[in-house]
Amino acid sequence: MTKSRKRLYWILAIAIVALVVIAVVVNSESDVIKVTTAKAERRSIAESVIANGKIQPETEVVISSEVSGKILDLPFTEGAKVNEGDLIVRINPDLAQSALDRAVAALNSAQANRANAKARVLQTEAQLRNAEVIYRRNQNLLDQGAISQAEFDNLKANFESAQAEVMAAKESEKAAQYSVESARATVKEARDSYSRTTIYAPMEGTVSSLKAEEGEQVVGAMQMTGTEIMRVANLEVMEVLANVNESDIVRIAFGDTASIEVDAYRDRKFSGVVTEIANSATSSGLSADQVTNFEVKIRIKKGSYSDLIDAEHPELSPFRPGMNATVEIYTDRADNALSVPIEAVTARTDTSSSKNRSTVDKLMGDKIDEDEEPITCVFALSGNTVRLAPVKTGIQDDKYIVITDGISESDEIVSGPYDAVSLKLSPGDEVDRVSKDNLYKDK
Repeated sequence: MTKSRKRLYWILAIAIVALVVIAVVVNSESDVIKVTTAKAERRSIAESVIANGKIQPETEVVISSEVSGKILDLPFTEGAKVNEGDLIVRINPDLAQSALDRAVAALNSAQANRANAKARVLQTEAQLRNAEVIYRRNQNLLDQGAISQAEFDNLKANFESAQAEVMAAKESEKAAQYSVESARATVKEARDSYSRTTIYAPMEGTVSSLKAEEGEQVVGAMQMTGTEIMRVANLEVMEVLANVNESDIVRIAFGDTASIEVDAYRDRKFSGVVTEIANSATSSGLSADQVTNFEVKIRIKKGSYSDLIDAEHPELSPFRPGMNATVEIYTDRADNALSVPIEAVTARTDTSSSKNRSTVDKLMGDKIDEDEEPITCVFALSGNTVRLAPVKTGIQDDKYIVITDGISESDEIVSGPYDAVSLKLSPGDEVDRVSKDNLYKDK
């Protein structure tokens, strides 16, 4: 065998040995799972519900006419400030004036008829008294035999007829009185209709919306839905009308504080408080994908945007009705609570491993059943291996979750990756602690 061939054999042998060693090392390293860890620490955790909505005035009045007619005068423009009692709309009063004149005339006629009925009562009462005197006198004559029974019966019939006429006259007087009252009510209604041709501001505020112009014809609200002319709102107190999902609405209560983000003011948050929660749901979408939400009103605290108020026009709000907003309503809070990252908590049913079955049985207290309810747990480090720790959890925010039982402060917990915590890890597994930056780097 030549030296060159012998050298080649040696090189091949060394290469094969090196490959075997590398394979063994790689296989041994493959059993070690790379994980990130975090300490169980005490923090202040605020649980919240996030919802979207639109800004609107807390108090806004829709102004519409109760009588039909043409708009003759609109003294204020959109955005103008009005005081309570200011004339804001005037409708053509011609039709209302005509109706009032007819009602007054009908009242006068009814009062004249009542006076006539009263006079008729007096007349019939006088006739009754005369008939009664004649009847009494002739009754004595009948007793003395001075007149016949037939003559007396005729006088008695006249007396009873006079009584009936008095009753009829009094009923006619009552009817006339009812007619007067009806006519008086008609006059009052006509006068009210006439007065409604002028509309005054019901409150101090700002004309937030103007939907009609001078000369336009409006329909009165007494016949059907009235034409909306304008809206007067108090823009000094604004709120967000948010839609909260049915799964979150049970966690919200009156007086809960909130953080508000408005699309028009980026990188800034405003504070608010829940003032109203709807009892009935609103549904949106098709019947198959129907989403059930509840309306929640959150008042925006004025102190959180006082620097945005125009000093020359303090009645105007920096927010405009209809602006989009996102609210985060804080439903619960825990101060100085032991907590871990949310991704460190998982739910397991089969937490066993072939190499450490007895440890799991000891932790769970019994043999694992396939139908067993999932156990909320974390993986705590003991040296370079992990142990399963069943835990009880509390409230959570977007990063951390409160642990009320199962681990102690300063315990080192596996916080990632998610597939390792939720699927791969088993009690007793060896792990390699790395930083998040090195977690997914190639070996």
